[in-house]
Amino acid sequence: MLAPDIRLEGFTAEDWSRLAHVFKPEDARPSESLGGIFVVHAGGVVRKMLHTRRGRLEREGEWATWPDEPEAERATRFAALAKAHQASWVIATEVGALDELMERFGARAKRTDDIVAQSLSIVGIVRELMNEGRIEGWPRRLKNVPVPTASMVTRALDSICKEGHAIALGVFESGDLWTSLVVRRGPRGFDMIAGPDELRSAIGLLSGEWRRDVRHVVSAVEDKYAPLALGCFGELGTLHELQRNGSAGAWSRAVAVRDVVLSPMPLAIGVALGIDGARYAFDTLRSLSPAMAIPFSGAIFEPAIAALRKRAANVTDKDIAAVLGFSPLAILRALRKPERED
Repeated sequence: MLAPDIRLEGFTAEDWSRLAHVFKPEDARPSESLGGIFVVHAGGVVRKMLHTRRGRLEREGEWATWPDEPEAERATRFAALAKAHQASWVIATEVGALDELMERFGARAKRTDDIVAQSLSIVGIVRELMNEGRIEGWPRRLKNVPVPTASMVTRALDSICKEGHAIALGVFESGDLWTSLVVRRGPRGFDMIAGPDELRSAIGLLSGEWRRDVRHVVSAVEDKYAPLALGCFGELGTLHELQRNGSAGAWSRAVAVRDVVLSPMPLAIGVALGIDGARYAFDTLRSLSPAMAIPFSGAIFEPAIAALRKRAANVTDKDIAAVLGFSPLAILRALRKPERED
């Protein structure tokens, strides 16, 4: 994914600070993660229990030993352990399993492997050890989702940014280009990360209306770096609000009313926005139906809902999987499953 000779340019210290501020608003809500629990065991005995936020836990009661039990019963115990210690996940590993992981990785790694291939290799080995029972985890939402190959990841990247093209983010404030980020993809991966320092001189004096000035930024990026595959532009306050607002349709509404300008917009992004907008319409219809005294799940809506579900399953999901080599919708459905279903 990243070229060996990747280059950074066009950043001042202030530009770096501003770029970090774009992705982490000062008033952003703190992470809702409760942390997790690591359990190390060997020979039917629990050797150590560690909470990522609270530190070491006492090995007492049923967690003093490590009985041989079915996977379903183990998952139930993991869920109870997480609830008792206010954790979001549990990972249990047999003593020596991590050494085995590194041994297998060393045997399979090649000098030509990039970071994507190496990461996928490690994920595949972890999956093998989980299937062997040497590493266990809860919840296992992605249990039946196959590990993607390097070629699948490459195809997914191709659908967003092909070789010889670039992705750009432009953030405006008070009519000026506040900060920006340009990432260019070369023959061996992303080989350029550029900031706004040189773009400001190239775009010249702006009009003060950022929506009109977007075309000047796009021209400057394409003249200096590469043709744009995806450009995302908006004001700082709008981008911060979209990060705080996780409701359905937030991004599709922002794009529709040009609070955010996507220029150009790859097909894959358009599909994602369409799904987001469909979620918003679905939730709105469901919320309005009680006020209209219409049963949402009644006979009036069931045929339409069934048709939409069939079309989404048979067309949208299939088409996306044909492009990427895997179904991102299947992964999202797995991640959104309630924990009790694991």
